[in-house]
Amino acid sequence: MITTDQSQQLLSNGGNVVDNDGNKIGSIGQVFLDDQTGQPEWVTTKTGMFGGGESFVPLRHAELTGDDLRVPYDKDKVKDAPRISDSEGHLSEEEEGTLYSYYGENGVDYDSSYDTSSDSDASGDVGHDTSSPNTDSAGTRSEEQLNVGTETRETGRARLRKYIVTENVTTTVPVSREEVRVEREPITDANRGDAMSGGDLTTEEHDVVLHEEKVVVDKETVPVERVRMDKETVTGEQQVDETVRKEQVELEDQSGTTGQDVPDSERRG
Repeated sequence: MITTDQSQQLLSNGGNVVDNDGNKIGSIGQVFLDDQTGQPEWVTTKTGMFGGGESFVPLRHAELTGDDLRVPYDKDKVKDAPRISDSEGHLSEEEEGTLYSYYGENGVDYDSSYDTSSDSDASGDVGHDTSSPNTDSAGTRSEEQLNVGTETRETGRARLRKYIVTENVTTTVPVSREEVRVEREPITDANRGDAMSGGDLTTEEHDVVLHEEKVVVDKETVPVERVRMDKETVTGEQQVDETVRKEQVELEDQSGTTGQDVPDSERRG
């Protein structure tokens, strides 16, 4: 017996009605509860895209298998079930009897242990649709769309720092020095007076001061350039690979033909 919590699970998970062999009969549409007991009594399976393609299946022998509902009927049996108008979300006692008769079940004695009063309320309704307050012939198909944008986040910091290094500088500087050389002049009429001004033979000393250049090294600090930090934006491309989900619809009519939804991008006029 399917409980109320299990019926809500079936509606939330979007499972299928399957036969004893696990073959899909159709997707789960609506669950109808007994007005007196509040227990799940009927399920509809969407054998077509629109509400008119839903068939009623009794839940008395149904079993929950994962997200699917297993019933002891094959697909043809369910698809050929009497079409019941449930525009008000209820099944009358007469409509329920017609369905039970088709499935070979005794609807009058069905699960009497749940019945606390009578088989129907004053209006004669024995079940109501709990999947939606208003049902129609159309449904909404949804899909996920990928929205890709960018955000700015801090990746690191840059700092401009000065530090001192030492290096050897080699350069060549020209230097000069004085050296002594002896120059001899012959006696001429022009210098004879200077040469004969002294004694005949004498002892003398003559001094000459010599000079030379020495390398002097001095250092000074001078500015050579200005250094600053700046930022520039470099634009590249990054590929995004993500998975999105979307709903598909399929159409099953009573002839057994199944059609799958074709995306708009593949349609040809």
